[in-house]
Amino acid sequence: MGVMTRWLDPDEQRTWRAFLAASRTLMETLDRELQRDAGMPHAYYEILVRLSEAPGRELRMTDLALASGSSRSRLSHAVARLEAAGWVRRRDCPTDRRGQLAVLTDAGFAALAAAAPGHVEGVRRHLFDALSPAQVDQLRRISESLVDHLGGDRPLS
Repeated sequence: MGVMTRWLDPDEQRTWRAFLAASRTLMETLDRELQRDAGMPHAYYEILVRLSEAPGRELRMTDLALASGSSRSRLSHAVARLEAAGWVRRRDCPTDRRGQLAVLTDAGFAALAAAAPGHVEGVRRHLFDALSPAQVDQLRRISESLVDHLGGDRPLS
């Protein structure tokens, strides 16, 4: 006998659809603004942020994929585009002949520094200005719970 499906009740269905709509709309809005104002999609911005925060502004490609929430193949394509822009370069990993490091260039850091104020303002305007301080705390706790529940090993900070 098969496992019984646990269908969503009306409140769960409303919550699920609201979550999907809010997540999708927020990310599409931020992505569109970053593309318009800084000439990069949010995925590229996230890569530049992760590299800027890493020691020596460099990370192994596998670690960068994990930190940025990308598959290795998608990350490789993105890094190739960032290399073409002069914002990132690759170099061989000194401790693993098969590994590569992605390194944030000075031009990449400058592009990130130019994009960050507008992006942060967008995050504030579209997310935090819509929430009370208590809701911000709830959203953080809910988000952390979901990451923990899903076995997320992606860094939160």
